[in-house]
This record gives sequence, structure tokens and C-alpha cells, in this order.
Amino acid sequence: MARQLRPVELEFVENAPIRLVFSAPVSAVPSAVYATLAEDVEHLPEWFTAVTAARSTEGGAGREVRLKGGTVFTERILAKEPDSRYAYRIEQTNAPGLRALLEEWRITPTATGSRIQWTFAADGPVPLRLALRLGRGGLGRAFKDAVRNLDRRLAGSGTP
Repeated sequence: MARQLRPVELEFVENAPIRLVFSAPVSAVPSAVYATLAEDVEHLPEWFTAVTAARSTEGGAGREVRLKGGTVFTERILAKEPDSRYAYRIEQTNAPGLRALLEEWRITPTATGSRIQWTFAADGPVPLRLALRLGRGGLGRAFKDAVRNLDRRLAGSGTP
């Protein structure tokens, strides 16, 4: 059963009770990374393997994302800053315990491509906070695997 989460704004990424931040380099330029993150939603499962399905909703103002294990997120896009930032909050989910969740992807240029930083900002009761802290390693591995797959995907597309 989907539950409505608290509607947080962009500053939540800085002051959330739980902030998990991960970063990794890719060889692709920021414009290619951003286009894949923000505009190629339906192909998200091809490189982020924890995702089984994704689709844009509301003319691109939202997304619906399904994860392995049956978790579903209905998202509202909060920031679309070409080549640098993509952020969204979860508005509804069937995941237990979450009160609020916002995810932000930052892309910065480097001498050899880009650096991607993913911030997972959440709130929930103490048991959920503890579980997220304990699950940090798993989320980190999922992020690193996704970024490695994204890098391969973009290299294979001929995008610099």
C-alpha cells in the first residue's frame, strides 16, 4: 500500500536526519551524464540494476520507479539544472518507515570526464535510521555498480 511522504524541499538534502553521500568518477562529460540521468528515464534499469522499471510522469515533472523486491517510488522532480544537478523527492512509496526522502545527483566536470555525487537524504523513525546507516555499504555498492554501468553505457554510445 502506497503511503504519502512529507513533502520536503531542496534544503532537506543538507539537513536531513540521515544523509548518505557517495561519489565516483566517469569518463563521460557532464552533458552526457545529465542527459542519461534526467532525460532517458525509461532506460534507467539498463544501468542502475536495482531498478526494474522507470517512467516519466506528469509531462516530465515526475517519475515512477520500481525497484527489485517490489518497492515503488512516485517522485516529484525538484531540480533540473542541465549538466550539473538533478534532484527529486519521493512523494509516495510502499517502503515501510520512510517519512521523507530526497535524492540529489550532482555532476561536476573533471579533467578526464565527470564526477557524480549522489546524496540520499531521508527521515524516519529511529529503527529506520539505524537500518539505513547499517545499509550504507549496500547502497554504496549499488551506486558504484550503477556508475560503472553508466560509464560503460556512455562509452559504448560514442559520447565523449
